[in-house]
Amino acid sequence: MNDETKKQINERYEKQLNKGERFWPDTIFRDLIMSVGIFVLLILLATFIGIPAEPKADPSDTSYIPRPEWYFLFLFKFLALYGQLPLIGKIEWLATVLIPTLALGLLTLLPFIERSPHRHYSKRVLPISIMTVMVVGIILLTMTSEVPTVAEDGSTLLGTLQTISGIVIPVVAYILFFVFKNNTRLMLWTTGLAATAMIILSGTVLALAPEKEAEETVVATTLTDQITAGQDLYSIHCTECHGDDGSIAIIEGVEGLEGEKITPINSRDVLYTITDASMIELIAYGRPNAGMPPFGKTYGGELSKSEIDYIVAFMRYLWDDRFEAPVIKPLFPPLADGEVPSYDVHIQPIVKRYCISCHRPGKDNNNYLMTTYEEILTTGDHAEFNIIAGDENSYLLQTIQEKIILDENGEEIIGVMPPTKALKPDVVDVFLRWIMNGMPQTAADAATLSTTPSP
Repeated sequence: MNDETKKQINERYEKQLNKGERFWPDTIFRDLIMSVGIFVLLILLATFIGIPAEPKADPSDTSYIPRPEWYFLFLFKFLALYGQLPLIGKIEWLATVLIPTLALGLLTLLPFIERSPHRHYSKRVLPISIMTVMVVGIILLTMTSEVPTVAEDGSTLLGTLQTISGIVIPVVAYILFFVFKNNTRLMLWTTGLAATAMIILSGTVLALAPEKEAEETVVATTLTDQITAGQDLYSIHCTECHGDDGSIAIIEGVEGLEGEKITPINSRDVLYTITDASMIELIAYGRPNAGMPPFGKTYGGELSKSEIDYIVAFMRYLWDDRFEAPVIKPLFPPLADGEVPSYDVHIQPIVKRYCISCHRPGKDNNNYLMTTYEEILTTGDHAEFNIIAGDENSYLLQTIQEKIILDENGEEIIGVMPPTKALKPDVVDVFLRWIMNGMPQTAADAATLSTTPSP
């Protein structure tokens, strides 16, 4: 920097000082205002938009694909694209260590590489061009982070387009920037063409990418939700042996465990002597020697850590008299006189609570599945007799009213349901009204069949 340039800079500095523009307190005050504004914006976003709740981390879940936070997604995608490059794609340390280090080093050394004394943006074309391509690349890599590099059919088209947009074009642009360092026009053209090409290719990738089905993850955040979720999970995985209230002392109707004596798990002998941690481990690991399979994913079961926690919360707050349970909404809305129940509102929660534990794939249930509306109406070895609209002799209605179904030879073909404990009268009434009125599926269908009693 020559003396004339230094003189010009000092004159501008003195001029700004004479206007009253000082680092303290003027510049600091503006920075403070901006910081407070950003802070308030973050508070508003967290309050009114927020982020979806996620279940607890489960180290046993091998299906989980770890992903960084959104501000590192561009690097996550860069590493995936780097693996698509021939020859060097397998040398991971180059992408994870060397290339990010070189990029940071370039940014650090940029003021020493481009040493123009001018501060106006029109005089700083090289650093602005480098940052423009870099920022556009970061944004596009973040936007395409969910797009796979290899399609399900084995096609690599999307991966190739992403590699060209995210790696090839930026690298070529950076090389040309230094080639055209002294030619402002060519640098601007290179910047514009590179950014445009990257945007077009990334837009093409997003347009061609297969639509990803959103995975709905329900996380119980309140105690009431946790207890309700635990009750539903208990109904599916535990009711078959322990009953809906944990009071079963002798197992009935379970192949291989028929007549097995067990301690009622709703008793003080269990709830007072076993801690939550021990109960969680017991559910996760099971008791293989006693016929109880492991339920935790760590040991080959179906339940995550959060789901086991929900089951324990349900058992504690509804069975342990040392805990005061919050108000839990009823299993289904009570029926008024003349009201017809529907599958969606009434039958589904009842089936989930009392039936699915046995009537799901992999269980000994005469092939009668009850996980969906269609399965309830159409499956089973005796499908034509299980549910008949308007017929009180439907097998389902007979069995839930503790009647055994016999064949023509007088031999039992279907026992009472549930085999452990009879359903409450109001639950039986719901099934009776539902079947006698044609098994409506939705609340709207049921409403058209309901009648208002005369005053």
